[in-house]
Amino acid sequence: MNNVSLMGRLTADPELKQTYNGVSVLSFCIAVDRPYSKDGNQQADFINIVAWRQTAEFVSKYFSKGQMIALEGCIQTRPYEDKNGNNRIAFEVIARRVCFCGGKSNDNRQATNGNVTKDNSQPDNQSSPNIKPFDSLDGFEEIGMPDDDLPF
Repeated sequence: MNNVSLMGRLTADPELKQTYNGVSVLSFCIAVDRPYSKDGNQQADFINIVAWRQTAEFVSKYFSKGQMIALEGCIQTRPYEDKNGNNRIAFEVIARRVCFCGGKSNDNRQATNGNVTKDNSQPDNQSSPNIKPFDSLDGFEEIGMPDDDLPF
């Protein structure tokens, strides 16, 4: 089984490219926070992501540097030769599904508060829905449950 779920911030504005056959592809990097270390310093891992077709177009259109992104995908390796002629292996995450997370964007993009996703399994023949963020709990009530009734 090869499944990856990540949440992090884009380290640069994404740049959409096309293959020779006209297929959209996007390579980008996200900074994923690690738990705080014993000395209290925050550290991050920088993970390379590749998105194809509609997912690439979606990320390019709605995401920018510093914005939080959540994604699902799989790890893929590929061999390459570095500039010194040494054989190396690159590790990348191939994004199958991406979604917004974090607060509403302040720029002109239509990022919303975690409510819009792009999934490659759905056709991309309609525009993104105009979804408003959910700001209050009006009409909802808290369900009380005694702790001694919990099965764990």
